[in-house]
Amino acid sequence: MSPSTDVADREWTVTLDGKPWASAARYEVENPTTGRPLTSAPDLSEEEVGRAVAAAQAAQPAWGAMPPRARAAVIRQLAATIREHREELATLDALDGGFTLSMMRGDVDAAAELMEIFADMALDLGGRTIPVSTNLHYTMQVPYGVVARIGAFNHPFFFAAAKVAAPLVAGNAVVLKAPDQTPLSSLRLAELAVGILPDNLLITVSGRGAVTGRALVRHPEVRRIGFIGSTATGQSIQRDAAETGVKHVSLELGGKNAQIVFADADLEAAAAGAVAGMNFTWVAGQSCGSTSRLLVHSSVADEVIGRVAERMAAIRVGDPLDPSVDMGPLVSEAQFQKSISAIAEGRKAGATVATGGGRPAGLDEGWFVEPTLLTGVSPGSFVEQNEIFGPVLSVTTFDADEEAVRIANGVQYGLTSSIWTRDVTRAHVVARQIEAGYILVNSGSRHFWGLPFGGVKASGIGREESLDELISYTETKTVTVLLS
Repeated sequence: MSPSTDVADREWTVTLDGKPWASAARYEVENPTTGRPLTSAPDLSEEEVGRAVAAAQAAQPAWGAMPPRARAAVIRQLAATIREHREELATLDALDGGFTLSMMRGDVDAAAELMEIFADMALDLGGRTIPVSTNLHYTMQVPYGVVARIGAFNHPFFFAAAKVAAPLVAGNAVVLKAPDQTPLSSLRLAELAVGILPDNLLITVSGRGAVTGRALVRHPEVRRIGFIGSTATGQSIQRDAAETGVKHVSLELGGKNAQIVFADADLEAAAAGAVAGMNFTWVAGQSCGSTSRLLVHSSVADEVIGRVAERMAAIRVGDPLDPSVDMGPLVSEAQFQKSISAIAEGRKAGATVATGGGRPAGLDEGWFVEPTLLTGVSPGSFVEQNEIFGPVLSVTTFDADEEAVRIANGVQYGLTSSIWTRDVTRAHVVARQIEAGYILVNSGSRHFWGLPFGGVKASGIGREESLDELISYTETKTVTVLLS
């Protein structure tokens, strides 16, 4: 029996009270490799979301009262269980997301590792004493209660498991909203947690975001929300949260990230970094951190473009379950059309397709787009300004450092950036000038667990993957004891 048959033959449910809970409605989940239905998932109503929040609220006090290290020990058990189910979880993301199986194994590993890192940080939840008088003044970090985490389709399991770790270690219960397009691994996570976490401490809900996600955001007992996704949806979440309470909302949103290659750079390394930074082989370019704008000094542009085009043309596109394939399809028809339309817009504005440009030969079904390199992209044009969220890399040239900085900062986003140069002074000066929250020098898009990750401008609010994230899932309480 094939993996897709196994997935289709079982009924996917929400886990409540440690048992499967059948929702009143369901929706279809697609296999993007074929464009045909894969299975169906629960489509929770506002009332059903309310029941999930109430169950989580009842489970939280006992968990929050545990010492942080005791909570951390439980999270380590969950991480170990995740590792035991690595192949299953990676396969689920490959099936409903279209991401290569090899890369999704990496996502599962990364999620387990980040869970353990947050467990390591448990003792950092302690407060501090502040000697403002001869009395005793101290602070403590206390959990919010019920936290909402809303995941994104492009790293389904990683954004499920890794992003519930900090709120759980901090003492909260979590209601996790699974991505509409890729809900299966998030639903499976809640099943795997049964018998490890107390019942209802982690509840995965699925359903269309316009109803299920909005009901979770607007629930009055949910005062802390963490979201990963588009800027437009992030703004909608801010509005809904403000209308129904005073809530702490953190947002990791879109990016139109610049990778700047100066004339003195190691050009071979920069070309490799440009391709790696686009995350073609990880998620078909569907990543907020992808460095989708390549800014190259005009004196070395032809050489860099040639090297990049050669590397991109060598990427093998096909079935994500095939171990010989480097890149799978886009997650949906909507994402497919968005990339195809952007390539057409680029051509219309005078850009040239150096490689790629459409559907790969021989892949007539599913949502496949070739890794596409657009050269001669003008600052201010549609392709240069808008997040495509697909396998499309644009090239713009510059002649002076100041021009490179101006182009890099000339978009609404500010998530990541990469700087390629052998000049140490230039590297630090440009890093200071770039409007982005996460900057790498002589490296493509890459995460180092423990470093604060997040954006500025329209790319979001807050920092994750670090102690900053853990503390953000607590509130500070100050106590004064009069001694005299």
